[in-house]
Amino acid sequence: MAFEFLRRSKDGGVPERKASATGPVVTWHSAGRVAWSPRDTASLTRAGFMGNPVGYRAVKMICEAAAALPLVLQDRDRRFASHPLLSLIARPNPAQGRAELLEALFAQLLLSGNAYVEAVPGGADTATTLPQELHVLRSDRMRVVPGADGWPMAYEYAVGARKHRFDATGPVSPICHIRNFHPQDDHYGFAPMQAVAMAVDVHNSASRWSKSLLDNAARPSGALIWRGGDGQGVMGEEQFRRLSAEIEENYRGARNAGRPMVLEGGLDWRPMGFSPSDMEFQKTKESAAREIALAFGVPPMLLGIPGDATYANYQEANRAFYRLTVLPLATRVGAALSDWLTGYSGAVLDLKPDLDQVPALSAEREAQWSRVAQADFLSEAEKRALLGLPARSDPAREGQGKAVADD
Repeated sequence: MAFEFLRRSKDGGVPERKASATGPVVTWHSAGRVAWSPRDTASLTRAGFMGNPVGYRAVKMICEAAAALPLVLQDRDRRFASHPLLSLIARPNPAQGRAELLEALFAQLLLSGNAYVEAVPGGADTATTLPQELHVLRSDRMRVVPGADGWPMAYEYAVGARKHRFDATGPVSPICHIRNFHPQDDHYGFAPMQAVAMAVDVHNSASRWSKSLLDNAARPSGALIWRGGDGQGVMGEEQFRRLSAEIEENYRGARNAGRPMVLEGGLDWRPMGFSPSDMEFQKTKESAAREIALAFGVPPMLLGIPGDATYANYQEANRAFYRLTVLPLATRVGAALSDWLTGYSGAVLDLKPDLDQVPALSAEREAQWSRVAQADFLSEAEKRALLGLPARSDPAREGQGKAVADD
């Protein structure tokens, strides 16, 4: 996405430089300036995660499941049992372990569509040394500063009035920016929370409606009709205020449910009932909850949402959850982290989930191993490739880490 045309140098040589013709159009108005996020991430997080039980549980389920996946590191020829990169992921900083770091990373990606990881330099030669620490930064505080070629030339992290600028023009950026696909933004990702903003509002409004019903003894209060001694239906201001305060104190709320009302002369109570449209609020709430779960990729059955019969049983829903949501997310984030971190050393490594250690996929992995093992027309190398394994380990090549003996 480097936004320039291919050019031939004056001395006749052709530089190895790739570019796109759309660069001047995209970056003409934004070169060197901060590209602001189009949605308020903080407000969406408060409403959809901190203030909504369905959104909270969906995000927690995905993050905890993805962070708990066993990870393997391998290159083209071998799989490593120990490696400096694995040690860095296992203990990224003094305050977090692997699970805490990855859970925060996945959560930022789901809630804001963007995740930022900071690398703390580990030595004098930062271009060839792995970082000493890794930190997940809050997405709502980070801004992308695009350069003239469309690529980020810096990342700006703001806390209140104080700002820190990360220079991204070096060989390896100190910030790893992972983002979801956004069809209308060149620098920021699209969050599932943005897609379900309306469903979150509906679900929260329905919860507030139910709370109001409980505060009013789960039914409309009805109407008090005043008939004065002279036949006039108008109360004095002092009478109105005293009556309202008495009802508020003695007859409303859950603790006063069912308490008989004592009326003085001239007062008549007329109860009111629900209309059929009022009773549809619970179904509307369940429909909104289902939309939130589906947007995040969590089968509604796993969240206890009634009325969903998409999957035959809980086990099938759990398998679909891992196969369609957790594994794609963990695989994409693992690939982004390994590509970014190996840029410091130049080694080509692949960090990915170990599918053979995922309990939810044990049945289908066993069937795949059986089918591959019985395929006599395949060579051993082809079988290993189909199972996601590297080529056989070569004891003569130790490399940076210790390879696992696959025999």
